[in-house]
Amino acid sequence: MTDEAVPEVDVTALVRALEGGAPLVDVRTEDEYVGGHVPGAVLVPLHELGERHTELPSGEVFVICQVGARSAVAVQALNNAGYRTVNVAGGTTAWVEAGLPVVEGPAPR
Repeated sequence: MTDEAVPEVDVTALVRALEGGAPLVDVRTEDEYVGGHVPGAVLVPLHELGERHTELPSGEVFVICQVGARSAVAVQALNNAGYRTVNVAGGTTAWVEAGLPVVEGPAPR
């Protein structure tokens, strides 16, 4: 990986992006996801991203985790591989702290 800056947005910008139909990928574990996730987020755990990266839609994709560290790693790797991804600063924790809605339960199969 290179040392290039990881592009990121805050949860306010994410809300606007999601309202515009932007895709969101959650790279946390399934247990974390089940405990509460951003509505519409698709679960692709970080440890599965290498084999599942082809499932990402084309165009800009937002990536979230719990606080932003794992998603930053994912964004840097994906962007180095030619994808256009953006990290969500503060992650799901920032989303919850902003009083935004969460969904509990398993990922759709």
